[in-house]
Amino acid sequence: MTSAHENKNEALSPSAQVTITGRNVEVPEHFQERVNGKLAKIEKLDPTLTFFHVELQHEPNPRREAQANRIQITATGKGHLARAEAKEDSFYAALESAIGKMERSLRKVKVRREISMGGHRKPKSTGEIAAELAAEAEQARAQQEQEAAADPYAAQIEDQLPGQVVRTKEHPATPMSVDDALSEMELVGHDFYLFINSETSRPSVVYRRHAYDYGLITLVPEEESGN
Repeated sequence: MTSAHENKNEALSPSAQVTITGRNVEVPEHFQERVNGKLAKIEKLDPTLTFFHVELQHEPNPRREAQANRIQITATGKGHLARAEAKEDSFYAALESAIGKMERSLRKVKVRREISMGGHRKPKSTGEIAAELAAEAEQARAQQEQEAAADPYAAQIEDQLPGQVVRTKEHPATPMSVDDALSEMELVGHDFYLFINSETSRPSVVYRRHAYDYGLITLVPEEESGN
Protein backbone atom coordinates (compact mmCIF):
# COMPACT_ATOMS: atom_id res chain seq x y z
CA MET A 1 0.00 0.00 0.00
CA THR A 2 1.36 3.43 -0.95
CA SER A 3 1.35 6.08 1.77
CA ALA A 4 0.07 9.62 1.36
CA HIS A 5 3.62 10.87 1.89
CA GLU A 6 4.88 8.75 -1.01
CA ASN A 7 2.02 9.94 -3.24
CA LYS A 8 2.93 13.54 -2.47
CA ASN A 9 6.56 12.90 -3.38
CA GLU A 10 5.64 11.15 -6.63
CA ALA A 11 3.57 14.22 -7.67
CA LEU A 12 6.69 16.40 -7.59
CA SER A 13 8.42 17.48 -10.77
CA PRO A 14 11.97 18.80 -11.26
CA SER A 15 12.59 22.32 -12.51
CA ALA A 16 14.88 20.89 -15.19
CA GLN A 17 13.50 19.78 -18.55
CA VAL A 18 12.56 16.09 -18.70
CA THR A 19 12.06 13.81 -21.69
CA ILE A 20 10.87 10.23 -21.24
CA THR A 21 10.97 7.85 -24.19
CA GLY A 22 10.19 4.18 -24.67
CA ARG A 23 11.71 1.61 -27.01
CA ASN A 24 9.44 -1.37 -27.64
CA VAL A 25 7.23 -0.10 -24.83
CA GLU A 26 4.68 2.63 -24.14
CA VAL A 27 5.22 4.82 -21.10
CA PRO A 28 1.93 5.38 -19.19
CA GLU A 29 1.22 8.75 -17.61
CA HIS A 30 1.27 7.42 -14.04
CA PHE A 31 4.79 6.05 -14.57
CA GLN A 32 5.93 9.37 -16.02
CA GLU A 33 4.69 11.04 -12.84
CA ARG A 34 6.65 8.54 -10.76
CA VAL A 35 9.79 9.25 -12.77
CA ASN A 36 9.34 13.01 -12.31
CA GLY A 37 8.96 12.56 -8.57
CA LYS A 38 12.22 10.62 -8.37
CA LEU A 39 14.06 13.12 -10.55
CA ALA A 40 12.92 15.99 -8.33
CA LYS A 41 14.86 14.36 -5.50
CA ILE A 42 17.91 13.92 -7.73
CA GLU A 43 17.74 17.59 -8.69
CA LYS A 44 18.07 18.59 -5.03
CA LEU A 45 21.47 16.88 -4.91
CA ASP A 46 22.71 18.91 -7.89
CA PRO A 47 20.65 22.07 -8.60
CA THR A 48 22.88 22.83 -11.63
CA LEU A 49 21.22 20.00 -13.61
CA THR A 50 19.16 21.42 -16.47
CA PHE A 51 18.02 18.38 -18.46
CA PHE A 52 17.00 14.77 -17.80
CA HIS A 53 16.55 12.12 -20.46
CA VAL A 54 14.99 8.84 -19.36
CA GLU A 55 14.80 5.90 -21.74
CA LEU A 56 12.80 2.73 -21.13
CA GLN A 57 13.49 -0.38 -23.17
CA HIS A 58 11.92 -3.82 -23.06
CA GLU A 59 14.19 -6.61 -24.27
CA PRO A 60 12.01 -9.66 -25.11
CA ASN A 61 14.55 -12.38 -24.33
CA PRO A 62 13.11 -15.39 -22.45
CA ARG A 63 16.56 -16.30 -21.15
CA ARG A 64 16.87 -12.92 -19.44
CA GLU A 65 13.35 -12.34 -18.21
CA ALA A 66 14.65 -11.18 -14.83
CA GLN A 67 16.48 -8.33 -16.60
CA ALA A 68 14.10 -7.67 -19.48
CA ASN A 69 13.19 -4.11 -18.49
CA ARG A 70 15.94 -1.53 -18.80
CA ILE A 71 16.02 2.11 -17.74
CA GLN A 72 18.79 4.56 -18.51
CA ILE A 73 18.82 8.03 -16.94
CA THR A 74 21.08 10.77 -18.30
CA ALA A 75 21.26 14.06 -16.38
CA THR A 76 22.98 17.05 -17.97
CA GLY A 77 24.29 20.07 -16.10
CA LYS A 78 26.65 22.95 -16.75
CA GLY A 79 29.64 21.27 -18.31
CA HIS A 80 28.99 17.83 -16.85
CA LEU A 81 26.59 14.92 -17.02
CA ALA A 82 25.59 11.95 -14.88
CA ARG A 83 24.33 8.62 -16.14
CA ALA A 84 22.84 5.55 -14.49
CA GLU A 85 21.37 2.37 -15.94
CA ALA A 86 19.57 -0.64 -14.49
CA LYS A 87 17.90 -3.82 -15.73
CA GLU A 88 15.28 -5.56 -13.62
CA ASP A 89 12.17 -7.72 -13.96
CA SER A 90 9.96 -4.60 -13.88
CA PHE A 91 10.35 -0.96 -14.83
CA TYR A 92 9.47 0.05 -11.27
CA ALA A 93 12.39 -1.96 -9.88
CA ALA A 94 14.70 -0.71 -12.64
CA LEU A 95 13.74 2.90 -11.85
CA GLU A 96 14.52 2.46 -8.15
CA SER A 97 17.86 0.84 -8.95
CA ALA A 98 18.91 3.49 -11.49
CA ILE A 99 17.87 6.35 -9.20
CA GLY A 100 19.84 4.76 -6.36
CA LYS A 101 22.97 4.53 -8.51
CA MET A 102 22.67 8.17 -9.60
CA GLU A 103 22.12 9.34 -6.02
CA ARG A 104 25.26 7.54 -4.83
CA SER A 105 27.33 8.99 -7.66
CA LEU A 106 26.15 12.55 -7.04
CA ARG A 107 26.72 12.26 -3.29
CA LYS A 108 30.29 11.00 -3.82
CA VAL A 109 31.05 13.87 -6.18
CA LYS A 110 29.50 16.39 -3.78
CA VAL A 111 31.72 15.19 -0.93
CA ARG A 112 34.79 15.21 -3.19
CA ARG A 113 34.10 18.82 -4.21
CA GLU A 114 33.53 19.90 -0.61
CA ILE A 115 36.86 18.38 0.41
CA SER A 116 38.60 19.98 -2.57
CA MET A 117 37.19 23.42 -1.77
CA GLY A 118 37.43 23.29 2.01
CA GLY A 119 40.48 21.12 2.43
CA HIS A 120 38.80 19.05 5.14
CA ARG A 121 35.47 17.83 6.41
CA LYS A 122 33.98 16.87 9.72
CA PRO A 123 35.31 13.43 10.73
CA LYS A 124 32.80 10.61 10.75
CA SER A 125 32.25 8.19 13.60
CA THR A 126 33.55 4.62 13.37
CA GLY A 127 29.99 3.36 13.10
CA GLU A 128 29.18 5.67 10.19
CA ILE A 129 32.33 4.66 8.31
CA ALA A 130 31.71 0.94 8.88
CA ALA A 131 28.09 1.24 7.70
CA GLU A 132 29.10 3.13 4.55
CA LEU A 133 31.86 0.65 3.70
CA ALA A 134 29.53 -2.31 4.17
CA ALA A 135 26.82 -0.72 2.02
CA GLU A 136 29.24 0.18 -0.77
CA ALA A 137 30.77 -3.30 -0.73
CA GLU A 138 27.34 -4.90 -1.04
CA GLN A 139 26.36 -2.55 -3.86
CA ALA A 140 29.59 -3.27 -5.73
CA ARG A 141 29.12 -7.03 -5.31
CA ALA A 142 25.53 -6.91 -6.57
CA GLN A 143 26.52 -4.79 -9.57
CA GLN A 144 29.36 -7.16 -10.48
CA GLU A 145 27.01 -10.15 -10.34
CA GLN A 146 24.48 -8.37 -12.54
CA GLU A 147 27.09 -7.35 -15.11
CA ALA A 148 28.56 -10.86 -15.16
CA ALA A 149 25.14 -12.39 -15.79
CA ALA A 150 24.31 -10.32 -18.86
CA ASP A 151 26.16 -8.88 -21.83
CA PRO A 152 24.49 -5.50 -22.63
CA TYR A 153 25.37 -5.85 -26.33
CA ALA A 154 24.50 -9.53 -26.77
CA ALA A 155 21.28 -8.79 -28.67
CA GLN A 156 23.19 -6.57 -31.11
CA ILE A 157 25.97 -9.00 -32.09
CA GLU A 158 24.36 -12.44 -32.29
CA ASP A 159 25.45 -12.86 -35.93
CA GLN A 160 29.02 -11.67 -35.40
CA LEU A 161 32.11 -13.60 -34.41
CA PRO A 162 33.39 -13.12 -30.83
CA GLY A 163 36.26 -10.77 -30.17
CA GLN A 164 35.13 -8.09 -32.62
CA VAL A 165 34.90 -4.34 -32.00
CA VAL A 166 31.13 -3.81 -31.85
CA ARG A 167 30.94 -0.25 -30.58
CA THR A 168 33.06 2.89 -30.91
CA LYS A 169 32.76 6.27 -29.22
CA GLU A 170 34.46 9.64 -29.58
CA HIS A 171 34.58 12.29 -26.85
CA PRO A 172 35.97 15.84 -26.82
CA ALA A 173 39.45 15.86 -25.25
CA THR A 174 38.90 18.67 -22.76
CA PRO A 175 41.92 18.96 -20.42
CA MET A 176 41.02 18.50 -16.76
CA SER A 177 42.61 17.74 -13.40
CA VAL A 178 42.83 14.23 -11.95
CA ASP A 179 40.28 15.21 -9.30
CA ASP A 180 37.80 16.38 -11.95
CA ALA A 181 38.36 13.16 -13.91
CA LEU A 182 37.52 11.11 -10.80
CA SER A 183 34.33 13.11 -10.37
CA GLU A 184 33.38 12.54 -14.01
CA MET A 185 34.02 8.81 -13.62
CA GLU A 186 31.69 8.69 -10.62
CA LEU A 187 28.99 10.64 -12.45
CA VAL A 188 28.87 8.36 -15.48
CA GLY A 189 29.09 5.23 -13.33
CA HIS A 190 32.12 3.72 -15.06
CA ASP A 191 35.14 1.90 -13.59
CA PHE A 192 37.60 4.03 -15.57
CA TYR A 193 37.75 7.43 -17.28
CA LEU A 194 40.01 8.55 -20.15
CA PHE A 195 41.03 12.23 -20.20
CA ILE A 196 43.79 14.73 -21.00
CA ASN A 197 45.61 15.65 -17.79
CA SER A 198 45.68 19.46 -17.58
CA GLU A 199 48.85 19.32 -15.44
CA THR A 200 50.88 17.26 -17.94
CA SER A 201 48.89 17.67 -21.21
CA ARG A 202 49.13 13.89 -21.64
CA PRO A 203 46.46 11.22 -22.18
CA SER A 204 45.65 9.59 -18.85
CA VAL A 205 43.20 7.13 -17.31
CA VAL A 206 41.86 7.05 -13.78
CA TYR A 207 40.38 3.74 -12.64
CA ARG A 208 38.99 1.93 -9.63
CA ARG A 209 41.31 -0.35 -7.67
CA HIS A 210 40.46 -2.89 -5.02
CA ALA A 211 38.72 -1.63 -1.86
CA TYR A 212 38.09 2.11 -2.27
CA ASP A 213 41.28 3.37 -3.89
CA TYR A 214 41.87 4.76 -7.38
CA GLY A 215 44.69 4.36 -9.89
CA LEU A 216 46.16 6.66 -12.54
CA ILE A 217 47.78 5.62 -15.82
CA THR A 218 49.53 8.18 -18.03
CA LEU A 219 50.95 7.73 -21.53
CA VAL A 220 54.51 9.07 -21.92
CA PRO A 221 57.07 8.87 -24.74
CA GLU A 222 59.07 5.63 -24.67
CA GLU A 223 62.33 7.41 -23.83
CA GLU A 224 60.71 8.90 -20.70
CA SER A 225 59.14 5.67 -19.49
CA GLY A 226 60.68 4.08 -16.44
CA ASN A 227 59.71 0.56 -17.63
